[in-house]
Amino acid sequence: MALVAQGFGVRRTRQPSAWARVARAVETMGLLQIDSVNVLIRSHYLPAYSRLGPYDRSALDRRAFGFKRKAMFEYWAHEASLLPMALHPLFRWRMARAQRHAGIYSGLARFAREKRGFVREVLAEVRVGGPLTARELSRPGARKGPWWGWTDGKAALEYLFWTGEVTTAARRGGFERVYDLSERVIPPAVWNAPEPDEAEAVRELLRLAARALGVATETDLRDYFRLPVAATRMALGELAEAGELMPVDIKGWRQGAYLDPQARCPGQVSATALLSPFDPLVWARARAERLFDFKYRIEIYTPAAKRQYGYYVLPFLHRGRLVARVDLKAERAKGRLRVPAVHLEPRCDPGATAEALAGELVMLAAWLGLDDIVLGRRGNLATNLRAALKHAN
Repeated sequence: MALVAQGFGVRRTRQPSAWARVARAVETMGLLQIDSVNVLIRSHYLPAYSRLGPYDRSALDRRAFGFKRKAMFEYWAHEASLLPMALHPLFRWRMARAQRHAGIYSGLARFAREKRGFVREVLAEVRVGGPLTARELSRPGARKGPWWGWTDGKAALEYLFWTGEVTTAARRGGFERVYDLSERVIPPAVWNAPEPDEAEAVRELLRLAARALGVATETDLRDYFRLPVAATRMALGELAEAGELMPVDIKGWRQGAYLDPQARCPGQVSATALLSPFDPLVWARARAERLFDFKYRIEIYTPAAKRQYGYYVLPFLHRGRLVARVDLKAERAKGRLRVPAVHLEPRCDPGATAEALAGELVMLAAWLGLDDIVLGRRGNLATNLRAALKHAN
């Protein structure tokens, strides 16, 4: 049920999917989490690929970061996220809170209070000269901590981004954000759409989360769009009373759960896919462990000698189970996909897993424009995968 709700019940193809199909996948998930790590490929590209197979990444770039025909906007949802444009009104309560210096990083709130005049100057400069990057401000200021080396200009723009007064108009070069007034970026029909109050917005975001999760605990639902605890509890009670969510108990789960009445429960799901560490199927690590008996932690910030599975490890989904962990790196200059390590999960068939994974790696390399796959020796599935790759190629 959770897999189908997440869009894994659709047919994957080897031929590139058109934008309309990618858009439907994003709407099913509700959002794409953005992350700065680019070891394999930036994380927001992977979830649609995992569900559909190959697609034209430039189409996603145009609809997310292009100046025309924009179909998504960037905002804080489940961390930094790309969201379908129609959801913009549902986050204006969060923007209003940010204008009161609430619900944002404390250091950024303090900066906005102490440098209120400077923030207004930056907003005025964007209004006159935008779209622009933080480096293009007339007075960007010097880099200083602790804001990731942000200049005062960058901090001001990020605060204005939180408040919704500016937004991402485009991305340039090394994924640098280009800011402009939100009213010039968000399509007029969306910008002028009725704005629900906070309570109704939270209810609607919980409906969307329930639809994307199928069956979920209160914590799962709240975490999907990072909603306030008290508002979530009140909204869930109202949705349950109205019959829009069904309270259920699930064997082995400590918390009670809620079922989306429209959720489909197929006999089985045969989906096979490599998953981004920030895929909504696994980004809530406790939920992934409850659903799949799969304890997953990303080890990017773990010292190399202490890593158990690797630097950038993707879970491997096969026939409805998470059956392996694959450490991956795109060596773009050399045109190859490196697999430093691959580990099989307990009670999983090494031969069948290796065969399925080999096919996925060949397809992934082709989608990324990489000509070769280089397999390391680490992990208890490396030998089987080596043999499977010879047949796959």
